[in-house]
Amino acid sequence: MGNRITDLFNIRFPIIQAGMVWCSGWRLASAVSNAGGLGIIGAGSMYPEVLRDHIRKCKAATDKPFGVNVPLMYPQVKEIMDILVEEGVKIVFTSAGNPATWTSFLKEHQMTVVHVIANTKFALKAEASGVDAVVAEGFEAGGHNGREETTTLCLIPLIKKAVQIPVIAAGGIGSGAAMLAVMALGAEGVQVGSAFAVAEESSAHQHFKEKILQAQEGDTQLRMKSLVPVRLLSNPFAAAVAKAEAEGAGKEQLLELLGRARAKAGMFEGDLEEGELEIGQVSASLTKIASAKEILEQMWQDFLAEKERIQQLKF
Repeated sequence: MGNRITDLFNIRFPIIQAGMVWCSGWRLASAVSNAGGLGIIGAGSMYPEVLRDHIRKCKAATDKPFGVNVPLMYPQVKEIMDILVEEGVKIVFTSAGNPATWTSFLKEHQMTVVHVIANTKFALKAEASGVDAVVAEGFEAGGHNGREETTTLCLIPLIKKAVQIPVIAAGGIGSGAAMLAVMALGAEGVQVGSAFAVAEESSAHQHFKEKILQAQEGDTQLRMKSLVPVRLLSNPFAAAVAKAEAEGAGKEQLLELLGRARAKAGMFEGDLEEGELEIGQVSASLTKIASAKEILEQMWQDFLAEKERIQQLKF
């Protein structure tokens, strides 16, 4: 039996892999899709022709549905959108921008469209623009985050009450128990980032994966709120950002500190000192590198076990 999310994407499990920059290439996306979830190629760290190559390789590696995540603030977004049409992509997750700008274009080309939001205001805007579902991403999530700092357990019921379209929960979900919790609050699927960032098929650098597994409680913090809020794993670069913010650094100073290709250096090239390491709070509970298939299947089995345990409780 399925639900609106499994039916919408024609997948077995309501588990969606997040489109993470520098982690979500065709290998990870195809592995998740082949395992019964929905794999997502993260376009945010790809030049247009690199994305085209990943889409084609993903098609060759799986006959199951997969999608592409497109940050709408991407400077070459028009080229990206044209490539999605040319390559026959069927599922698009948009984020970091106004969904009304591109949703009608994508729907005209028979694509399923999902938009990532972090508050009720933008959930309603996304629904009004015609998206098929929303990802409600809480404060715990890695990477770029909402300014409101609303946690996932608070956000999901608010969004569920506000919209009629399906809600996918994101932020802090790395286990079957967490999946059950957000489903109880009204989500019909989950989007998982950090747990898949350490998958064997993730394109993240091995040093970054190992750093994630070493993370403890409190080792990630939301930084750069005056620019675009981002959750960073502790390292010398994150410490420099924290120091600058404490001293009242403005946007220009933070942009200068951020520089160019900082995220690529950290997550893709493995510079653990000066690189930008984006990961969620759930990293503190991750313990091993495994295949995407193992991660997904373990999450689903844990979900079923927790569901059974709750049903057996007697009051």
